[in-house]
Amino acid sequence: MVTPFNAEGAVDLAKCQELATRLVDEQRNDIVLVNGTTGEAPTTTDVEKAQIVAAVAEAVGDRAAVIAGIGTNDTAHSIELCRQAASAGADGLLAVTPYYSLPPQDAIIAHFETLASVTDLPMMLYDIPHRTGRPIETDSLVQLAKHPNIVAVKDAKTDIAGSAQVLAATDLEYFAGDDAKLLPLLAIGGIGVVGTSTVFTGRRTAELIDAWLAGDQAEALRIYRELLPVYTGVFATQGVMMVKAGLAHQGFDAGSVRRPLLPASETQAARFAAILDGTNL
Repeated sequence: MVTPFNAEGAVDLAKCQELATRLVDEQRNDIVLVNGTTGEAPTTTDVEKAQIVAAVAEAVGDRAAVIAGIGTNDTAHSIELCRQAASAGADGLLAVTPYYSLPPQDAIIAHFETLASVTDLPMMLYDIPHRTGRPIETDSLVQLAKHPNIVAVKDAKTDIAGSAQVLAATDLEYFAGDDAKLLPLLAIGGIGVVGTSTVFTGRRTAELIDAWLAGDQAEALRIYRELLPVYTGVFATQGVMMVKAGLAHQGFDAGSVRRPLLPASETQAARFAAILDGTNL
């Protein structure tokens, strides 16, 4: 979920609740992820993060789970965010590989195991090496799966064979971390997507997953091909920029973005608006 800001650039908690309700009740998303990169977590304060979790948890109630992003490249800071998210009402946690520091695999394992032991909440690992500089390697994921609170992976790397090996060796639940990789991931045992475009495609994406799980591969492929322009178009520039532009086009004002990001250009926004208008959503 993107984080709505008001005209002064402050977090708009009422809009957060309105958007979360829309994502669950209109778009059929059964999990709402807040304080991720698309939620501009690098530029929101710890206090704001807690307020967002509490507001969204209140808005969706028991109709959906709320997962809070708690990842930083500082283990001690991430520990505090774990505790804060739990206190604010999160149902689960998303932890990204520590970025920039380039820790070796044993340090990555220790980092995640430490975070997973801070609370009793289930934890999803976010494997996105093109942003963090380090993958969570296959052997590391198999090791991490032994921790009782590490239950899922948001898979945003391109090693489909490695993901298949982890799925074969563990009980981890796999979610595509790149919207367009959803169908290939379902084919090897994945169960869903932590999407950026699912602000717009959530209902149809749920239909795609339902069709796949029902054994109707042709229908799943048909829906996938319909949605592919949105799945890819949302990443024409940084995802949050496109999502906020798309929401504005649909009449939902989520505000601007915080620096160092800038709003999508008129050209980018118009192209994405045309994609949204031309897709059966």
